[in-house]
Amino acid sequence: MEMTRRQFIGKTATAVIVAGTMAHGKVFGANNRIRMCTIGFNGQGRSHIGDILKMKDDAEYVALCDVDSEVRERGSKMVAEAQGKAPKLYKDIREALEDKEIDAITIATPNHWHTLAAIWGCQAGKDVYVEKPLSHNVYEGRQLVAAAEKYKSIVQHGTQSRSNSTLIRDMKLIHDGFIGKIVESRGYVYKNGNRGSIGHGRPGAVPENLDWKLWQGPSRDHEFMVNADRKKPGLHVHYDWHYFWEYGNGEIGNQGVHQMDIACWGHNRGLPVRVHSAGGRFGLDDGGQTPNTQATTFSYADGSIMTFEVRNLGSFEEFDGSNCGNSFLGTKGFYVVGKGFFTYKEGKQNEREAMPIPDNAPKAEKGSKWERFFKAVRSRKPEDLPMSPLEAHHSCVHCQIGNAAFRAGRSLEFDPSTERFKDKSANKYITREYRKGFEVPKLA
Repeated sequence: MEMTRRQFIGKTATAVIVAGTMAHGKVFGANNRIRMCTIGFNGQGRSHIGDILKMKDDAEYVALCDVDSEVRERGSKMVAEAQGKAPKLYKDIREALEDKEIDAITIATPNHWHTLAAIWGCQAGKDVYVEKPLSHNVYEGRQLVAAAEKYKSIVQHGTQSRSNSTLIRDMKLIHDGFIGKIVESRGYVYKNGNRGSIGHGRPGAVPENLDWKLWQGPSRDHEFMVNADRKKPGLHVHYDWHYFWEYGNGEIGNQGVHQMDIACWGHNRGLPVRVHSAGGRFGLDDGGQTPNTQATTFSYADGSIMTFEVRNLGSFEEFDGSNCGNSFLGTKGFYVVGKGFFTYKEGKQNEREAMPIPDNAPKAEKGSKWERFFKAVRSRKPEDLPMSPLEAHHSCVHCQIGNAAFRAGRSLEFDPSTERFKDKSANKYITREYRKGFEVPKLA
């Protein structure tokens, strides 16, 4: 059954969570299973639940949390059918994080909640799997990096390519110079699928099953917008929040962050010193704000560049046969994710030949994103994670400053050491105005 509201709801969130801070002396549940709670599961969170329910030797669900009562009930039935026991249900994340039976949380809320939920989780002594992107803006990501370190929490980012054993091997080869120095990297996302018109909204009544105040959380207060065009509860709920700056990061921070993470992984230059981004929202008559066509270029201190493309109109497959992908151009050859390493035949144009993997190529341990997460939760070793919170932060920063350059309408110089733009007027995109009681705390 659903838990009742507790007395602490009237207090500020920060005071509540800090009061609940605990050391990571983990003692897990029955049969040494990690006791889980998923926060937000109308979309991607359902896949979290489905995946973890299959890992009966590693974990069990003791609780679920969502601001929508209909979503909570669906999740409860899903867990009860698989485990034979219904989980506790919470509407408010602050109540869930007070639950001492919960060892770890997964977060699949809209983007604007990701960092605050993760930091609160760290402060409450939980380990955290947070969906991509781990932050809504640059400031937030840096604070989550600091929180993971300060509270000794295991924090894993939901860009699962870092758990792919083939990619782990190939990225190590790239870093070791197999195709020479990487001078240009490229990522692209040409999704169309459900990326059509999202319709228009108008002020209307909030559905009884949805707590709109809690859904907005760290965001400023806005009217609820109904959306008759799509026969959905609202213009922003569910899923279409991706295409509004207040809650999402556009396509570059939706599907794009997966390919951006691979691009940053291979390019291996940290943060850029300059960014330019252009495009628009074309071919759609709707209320969306973010571009569906966007080309972004990042320049680094050594002169190398990374380009990233978003196109949601049509399906423009590349020669690798994919509508999402990455490639890396080196001084001795090039690499295409999913296809392998290549070089051009000497003296012949447009003829490439495969570069075989060396016999001494590094071997990567196989393991899914969840296997790696649970291994790190048990070992308490951040190095058991597929990537560090800092690496995740850097990948997300690329998406965020690309959007900032797009919104500013001009190229921007960026200082990697301070994670701020040299043009002070653009630094309004580094952070945001927070609702009282839902501020992302400054930890770094």
